[in-house]
Amino acid sequence: MPPRTAPTERQRRLGSELRKMRTAAGITAEQAAALLGLDRAKISNIETGIRSISPERLRTLACNCDCSDQAYVNALVNLAHPTGRGWWERYRGSLSPGLLDIAEVESYAVRMRTAHTAHIPGLFQTSDHALELFRAVLPPLPEHEVALRLAFRAERQQVLKRDTPPAYVGVVHEAALRMQFGGRKIARAQLDHLLDVCERPTVRLLVIPFSAGTFPGAGQTVNYLQGPVPQLDTAQVDSSHGPDFLSEQAQLAKYRAHLDWMERIALSPESSRDFIRDIANDL
Repeated sequence: MPPRTAPTERQRRLGSELRKMRTAAGITAEQAAALLGLDRAKISNIETGIRSISPERLRTLACNCDCSDQAYVNALVNLAHPTGRGWWERYRGSLSPGLLDIAEVESYAVRMRTAHTAHIPGLFQTSDHALELFRAVLPPLPEHEVALRLAFRAERQQVLKRDTPPAYVGVVHEAALRMQFGGRKIARAQLDHLLDVCERPTVRLLVIPFSAGTFPGAGQTVNYLQGPVPQLDTAQVDSSHGPDFLSEQAQLAKYRAHLDWMERIALSPESSRDFIRDIANDL
């Protein structure tokens, strides 16, 4: 199979995990190449996500690295060879790779934890609300790209509607609930939609009121996506240049603690629903 020109976040993550496995075992790239019957350059390409690796070679590498965690190894095999072509691939070349990476990582998550201070979670935005956000970008987006982003956002939202959706715990600050993007009518419809979302059995939405005070990372949007094994969790944070994906264990621990803190000071799910309803009724 020819090398990839632009590996996805999922493919880069696999390569990173294989590199960590190899270096933790004290095996050089040259030794790994000899074990797998490849040249040194191909090992480098596998570890950067440019080239794929077969399940047989992946398991051979894991065995020689004395990796006894079979759940982890099986998860890496699945990471290397996902079943089917993701829906987001239809947008490749039309939208930024970072947006497609978010959809891909969400698609394979078994649980999601998110924190939003100034915005409604993207997976729960109405089309009118999202349209206002897409039209408030500098430099302005052309209308055809706005339409593409709306369509892409709608498809992303299907991840929580499939037959076996991931569990979702979202923390939303009062500031986000009071933003009137598009005016009162659109804001009211958005809050009503949030109330409907709260009724889904796999969704737990928590509100942090202004009165709750300080919490870490105030203002930052965080998406914590749990993988099939803890080693494959991913934290995704927004930045001015696009999404950043974090996978080092120290980084993951930091964002788990961040979300734990926010969930502790948030209202209960029932009180959160009442809080959202009161804001909506004031509009």
